[in-house]
Amino acid sequence: MNHTARTRTVVSCTLLVTALGAGITACGSDGEALSAMPYDAAGQISFNSPTGAGKRVDPDKPLEVTVKSGEGRITDVTAQDATGRYVAGELAADGTRWHSTSPLAASAHYTVRVSTEDDHGAPGRKVLEFDTTKAAGKKRLAVTFGPESGEYGVGQPITAQLGQEIKDKAQRAVVERGLRVDSVPAVQGSWYWVSDKELHYRPKEYWPAHATVQVHSNLDGVKVGDGLWGGAAKPLRITTGDRVEAVTDAATHQLTYYKNGQVVKQVPVTTGKPGFETRTGVKVVLEKQYFVRMRGTTVGIAEGSSDSYDLPVYYATRVTWSGEYVHAAPWSVGSQGYANVSHGCTGMSTSNAAWFFENVRPGDVVRVVNSGGDPMEPFGNGFGDWNVDWKKWRAGSALTNGTPDGPAPQDALRLQPTAV
Repeated sequence: MNHTARTRTVVSCTLLVTALGAGITACGSDGEALSAMPYDAAGQISFNSPTGAGKRVDPDKPLEVTVKSGEGRITDVTAQDATGRYVAGELAADGTRWHSTSPLAASAHYTVRVSTEDDHGAPGRKVLEFDTTKAAGKKRLAVTFGPESGEYGVGQPITAQLGQEIKDKAQRAVVERGLRVDSVPAVQGSWYWVSDKELHYRPKEYWPAHATVQVHSNLDGVKVGDGLWGGAAKPLRITTGDRVEAVTDAATHQLTYYKNGQVVKQVPVTTGKPGFETRTGVKVVLEKQYFVRMRGTTVGIAEGSSDSYDLPVYYATRVTWSGEYVHAAPWSVGSQGYANVSHGCTGMSTSNAAWFFENVRPGDVVRVVNSGGDPMEPFGNGFGDWNVDWKKWRAGSALTNGTPDGPAPQDALRLQPTAV
């Protein structure tokens, strides 16, 4: 039996796409059905509500595609707006219904492609288009990504600062689904809600060396909550350099610099003495300062006491906002490699500090072991993100069934205290 593109029966006048209860029917008054081959079916489409030229669909309502049982089935539906954003959805097991599971965007133009087959397996396709209305509310959720565009080390987390607090988990899920991080090479990664206004993204392991990471928001025009809609956000692109890791062993008083897994240099150091032990764990280079004036009073040491200091410090590589650096300490060269005499920083000779300063960049990994100090804070004092194991990190996402199970998040205050 021969079928033409216009007469092959896939479904009869029962294909329905609805948004805001607005029906988009697959058939016109002539009763023609979906065809197996694409053809212009604009005359067969009508919006039951709203109707008329220039009318738009309410984005606050779900999108639905249905076909009556026994008259064919839906095999696939894709809904995409003009900017390339897809609408997630679920297809019923019997193929009679598809509905969206993610919100539509306001002021957007959508194209819906429906693939079907009849009881004999003959394929068909329908393409529908519609526009959505403007956002009902005036509040827009601002999103600012960090760090600034540039090249970073493999330990650099991605941050997203929100313009207002998002407490509700369902709303957090909407936000998180709209924040996209893509890397080449691809890696497994996840967002973590540090606070109601801040998210961090990191891979399960460090970023690959020489990777490209692109971050953007799909939230513009998407409803987040009652009266709150996503706003526009500036995209971010960063790259990573070589995999650089500096490991300081406070017990052996040595810092080992690794590049792409190979030992490049080992230098004698001194770390925090008893009572001022250097924090253990993984830190990330925050910034580099050629000169810093370090005073004991900024870390709570009384002026004039035996531990008081006020020193000019050079080649200072910062790893915490509270004042921990890797820096030149010419006054302690005699102890470097033998004893820990600092107030929490990692000190080395001026020549070694200059070399280290020139061979690290923000985002590089600095890890301290065997110091006996407190663990590095996961958040609030720099980037201690890597001290949260992957299971707990995943629990910090609004898209998992778990709940965050770590230290109470803190705002990332850029403090100025310093310790030598």
